[in-house]
This record gives sequence, structure tokens and C-alpha cells, in this order.
Amino acid sequence: MALKRFGVSLEDNLLESLDQYVEENGFANRSQAIRFLIEKNVAEKKWQCNHIVAGTIIIMYDQAKKDIYSKMITIEQAYKDVILSSSQYYINQNFCLHIVTVMGTAHSLTELSDRLTTLKGIKHGKLVMSRAD
Repeated sequence: MALKRFGVSLEDNLLESLDQYVEENGFANRSQAIRFLIEKNVAEKKWQCNHIVAGTIIIMYDQAKKDIYSKMITIEQAYKDVILSSSQYYINQNFCLHIVTVMGTAHSLTELSDRLTTLKGIKHGKLVMSRAD
């Protein structure tokens, strides 16, 4: 692998933001952070190209909210062709962790994740994907 070095100029405010990003995320240096951001951007572009990806949708929700679980199941039924498994974990009296393992086109998984994570009562939701083809 060839390694090429080159200088990059950034405005002061961007450089400060980069330094803050490096510190907050525990990168060893700016180069490591920039490499991570570039790789992340490349991966996200591949997802937009609709490659086959595998991933997990992680949802934290308040189980006291009426009908939230049944709404999630109804949505999942419409995407059963991309869902590999679905698990429910009771964290405490109020909160549930719902994990959906998925594989399919990036577009389908993103659509499913958006529908699940925007339900009223969802405290946190995130889709993590990796190219599988």
C-alpha cells in the first residue's frame, strides 16, 4: 500500500472543530480522525448505492407508552424479507432494548430503521450497517 503525504489547509474554526473531535473520540491524532471520517463517508456512499448490507437496528423505548411494541411489530412484518432476528431485553421497569438484526439493500434497511426509530415513545434508535456483498 502506497502512502502519500500532503498538506491540507483548514480555516481556524474547522481546525478547532477537528481538534475537539479528536479529543472527544479518543483518536491518537488528527490524521487518524481524518482517515476515520473519510472511511465513514465512503461507506455511507456505498450504502446510498444500494449495496447488500448487514446490520443492526438498536432501539431503546419506554415500555409504558401504549401500543409502541405492537406498532414496532406491525412495521417489522412489512419488512420480514430483510429481518434476520428481533430480540427484546427489559433493562428496568421502564425501558426496553429492542434489537433487530437485518440484511438487505441499504435503502430497505435505512427505510425500516427510519420507520422504527421515529415512532412516538422511542428514546433512542440507531442503525449500524456494514457492506455484506
